Amino acid sequence: MPNKVVELPEGYKPSEKEQYMCPEHLEYFRQKLLKWRQDLIEESQATINNLRGEVRDVGDEAERASRETENSLELRTRDRYRKLLGKIDQALARVDDGSYGYCEETGEEIGLARLEARPIATLCLDAQERWELKQKQMRDSR
Repeated sequence: MPNKVVELPEGYKPSEKEQYMCPEHLEYFRQKLLKWRQDLIEESQATINNLRGEVRDVGDEAERASRETENSLELRTRDRYRKLLGKIDQALARVDDGSYGYCEETGEEIGLARLEARPIATLCLDAQERWELKQKQMRDSR
C-alpha cells in the first residue's frame, strides 16, 4: 500500500497531544532522517576530496607522520559515517513499515523527546539502560 503524501506545516514539531506516530510524526522523522543522511554524505564526500587532494610526497618525516595521523582520523570518521548511514537507512525502513518509534525489545513507545535527540534509536530508555548495563557487565567480567 503506497504511503499517503503528508504535507507538514512549516516549523512543524511532533507533539505529545497528537496520536503517537501518526502520519505527521512519521513524515517529520522521515524528513529529519533524510536530511541527516544527506548531510553525512556531503561531509563524507568532502573528506574523500580532502584525502584525494593531498600531495603525499612533500614535507619532512614529522609533517608526513602528522598528515598520516590526520588521514587515519578522517578514515575512521568516514567508517563511523558509513555505519551511521546504515542505521539511518534501517530507521527509514522502519518509518516505511510502520514500526518506527517503537522499542524493538518491548514494543513500547520510544518517545518523541528521545527520537528527537536520537532519530535512529531502536530501544526505549529502559531497554537501552538494560542493554548498556549488560554491555558493562560483559566488559567487567573479562
